[in-house]
Amino acid sequence: MPVISPKAASLRFWYGASISEFVESNAERIVGQLTLNSSFDVDRTQAAAWLAQIEFLRSQLSHLSGSIFFEFNIPRMGRRIDVALVIGPVVFAIEFKVGEKTFDRAAIDQVWDYGLDLKNFHEASHAASIIPMLIATEATQCPRPELVADADKVYRPIVVDPENFRSVLNAALAKISGHVVDADA
Repeated sequence: MPVISPKAASLRFWYGASISEFVESNAERIVGQLTLNSSFDVDRTQAAAWLAQIEFLRSQLSHLSGSIFFEFNIPRMGRRIDVALVIGPVVFAIEFKVGEKTFDRAAIDQVWDYGLDLKNFHEASHAASIIPMLIATEATQCPRPELVADADKVYRPIVVDPENFRSVLNAALAKISGHVVDADA
């Protein structure tokens, strides 16, 4: 198990920006910041995965207002969400499976746990609607997404292929109302 550096342990996320700043940023610089803030030695596979995530999200998030956080640490849990995307009243907990074509049960449970952990252990997310999303980057089709919330406003996990990612975001943002989540919190 890697030793977590004091610097990385104190960071809530390894990279964060407004969506507009993120979309305009150089992908290699973002990977550089992720690498510098990492609590482990970053190999080429991890750097390539981050680069794939960054390029994909930059192509999908234009004209949206909000904030994006890579490698978001869940307080008291010692786990990291690939991407926390905060837009309006919604927090999207996004897990990427780079190179995967299918959505296995363990990965779906993993992203659902991230959503529940955010709700229960991250104070600023207690009142937010949280949508766990799993993206298999090589998937070409997925079940029709359904936005189903439990009483705590944590939605059932959504599995999505790259082609349908933005339409799922748009559908969620059109359906969900409430107070805007303070990304700084």
